[in-house]
Amino acid sequence: MTAGGADVDVLVVGGGPVGLAAAVEARTAGLTALVVEPRGTPVDKACGEGLMPGAVDALARLGVDPPGRPLAGIAYVRGDLRAEHRFRGPSGRGVRRTTLHAALAARAADMGVERSDGRVTAVEQDATGVVAAGVRARWLLACDGLHSTVRRLTGLEGPAASGRSRRSRRRYGVRRHYRRAPWTDLVEVHWADDVEAYVTPVADDLVGVALLGPAPLDLDRALAAMPALAGRLAGAEVDGPDRGAGPLRQGTRARTAGRVLLVGDASGYVDALTGEGLRLGFAQAAAAVAHLGDPAGYERAWAAATRDYRLLTGTLVAVATSPLRPALVPAAVRLPPVFAAAVERLAR
Repeated sequence: MTAGGADVDVLVVGGGPVGLAAAVEARTAGLTALVVEPRGTPVDKACGEGLMPGAVDALARLGVDPPGRPLAGIAYVRGDLRAEHRFRGPSGRGVRRTTLHAALAARAADMGVERSDGRVTAVEQDATGVVAAGVRARWLLACDGLHSTVRRLTGLEGPAASGRSRRSRRRYGVRRHYRRAPWTDLVEVHWADDVEAYVTPVADDLVGVALLGPAPLDLDRALAAMPALAGRLAGAEVDGPDRGAGPLRQGTRARTAGRVLLVGDASGYVDALTGEGLRLGFAQAAAAVAHLGDPAGYERAWAAATRDYRLLTGTLVAVATSPLRPALVPAAVRLPPVFAAAVERLAR
């Protein structure tokens, strides 16, 4: 046993990319780590699959280098209008989610991270430890996603959205893969009246399309409103089932409760519009391990790591769900320095 009669130093609930990164961070810090995840490896999910340059750097620091396609920048497209910016520094990477997850799982195993297929139905803690899924740990890192069970069990859920106007602004996501060669080295964001389609090259013969917007989401119907994108995908074979997620916005009262720390999407989420969820999740994983036993320090680190994301993404979502939406891409075209500055800020 570890200090204090615990079975393990760090119990990570959720074995997705952020949970595995948190476990690797713990092992790098000389701590024992166990991941609780009932699903087998690799786990697929609805996501844009574009890693920003900062996320690629974070993976390299963890010793993970998944294969994929270089991403040189971001383009916003609406009809004949196109604004694009190429990263000034290193490229990002388009990586199939299952490929990324398998690479992180292999690294975690190499680092001696243990794994359990249990489920968390209760969280109990005292002055020296926390118990969940039949395991006693010194600390628990909740990396269990948008609809975090640990967040709910520890009373850290933020106020629920209420009122018709808030419900009408709830956004969801659905992702589909097409078997065809990528036509660009950029992430293209195609804008229609009420949805956006995020197009990401993820392999030499595979393109991912992630649709964001209000429910119900119908990818085929959305593509009909984006003829240029529909033309690119015409005749391409759909690879695998569509996957959905949402509602995307999730609030939290705080990121810590005693010896429990919320990490990644479980710690609160604004929207996938800016495509930096994994970059932020990896940064939070590092901060959580660095601040075990220092909840106030983790709260400060979390706030610093997510400040730009919360401000810019919140602003963009507010515009995207308002009558100003049709002006967003034209503004990006007319103001390239502003568009470039926003992309660079979020990329790092």
